[in-house]
Amino acid sequence: MKHSSFKIICLLFWACITVFSAYGQTSAVTLESRILESFNGDDDAPYIWKTDSSRFISALRNPDGSEVKDSNGITSRYPLTAYVDAWPIAVFGYNRAPGSPTVRSFGLNGQFDRMGYNWIDLYPVLADDPDAKPYEIPIPGIVKNIDVWVWGSNLRYYIEVFVRDYRGVVHSMKLGDVSYPGWKNLDVNIPSSIIQTRRTVPTYAGLSFVKFRLWTQPVERVDNFYIYFKQLKVLTDMYNPLYDGNDLSDPAFVDRIWSGN
Repeated sequence: MKHSSFKIICLLFWACITVFSAYGQTSAVTLESRILESFNGDDDAPYIWKTDSSRFISALRNPDGSEVKDSNGITSRYPLTAYVDAWPIAVFGYNRAPGSPTVRSFGLNGQFDRMGYNWIDLYPVLADDPDAKPYEIPIPGIVKNIDVWVWGSNLRYYIEVFVRDYRGVVHSMKLGDVSYPGWKNLDVNIPSSIIQTRRTVPTYAGLSFVKFRLWTQPVERVDNFYIYFKQLKVLTDMYNPLYDGNDLSDPAFVDRIWSGN
């Protein structure tokens, strides 16, 4: 009887060790903050930011009231975009020391012909191929949070962020309202319903950033408004579990050894 009890206690002890070990492996995290885009407009920036908009976007007009047209005779429309010498003081301070890197922000000047649920998309394109289709920025690790600094004009607008998962499904999340004056850090936690891992190796199945979408609301004016963006970041889990043969779960390594290079 005593011998049987001893065996049961030993089994329970090893079961507890196994459970705690497994739990320790799955719960291990290495959180890092990564900047996906500075919105600084440097000459060597990897992306150019372009816009798209809903149907009631206003046309640009000459001083005489006529529509501005491009060389192909197509009407030029809002929004206007530019990099401006402005930034959130909470991040970069009041004064820049002589010789310090230039800091700028990405500005958007919009206007619609009608109030309502209008929208403007802001999305990246590779800088070395500006006429190509939109480029989605890969997000490293298992992302927990996305944030960006946004300057608002106290308008009743709001911003969404769009990401794509490994299955090709695009998810939209509300970053927040811009009904405040000045700079504010808007952020959103990534819900667990957005899948970022697989059961089979390689288990990592990261997200990609698709675009921002700025929405106006029917209760708010839509004439000649300004929005500014600075420093798109993610808080992401970069933990990489090690096991015997984990290099064979790295797609780049597998491609290299199977190609003979």
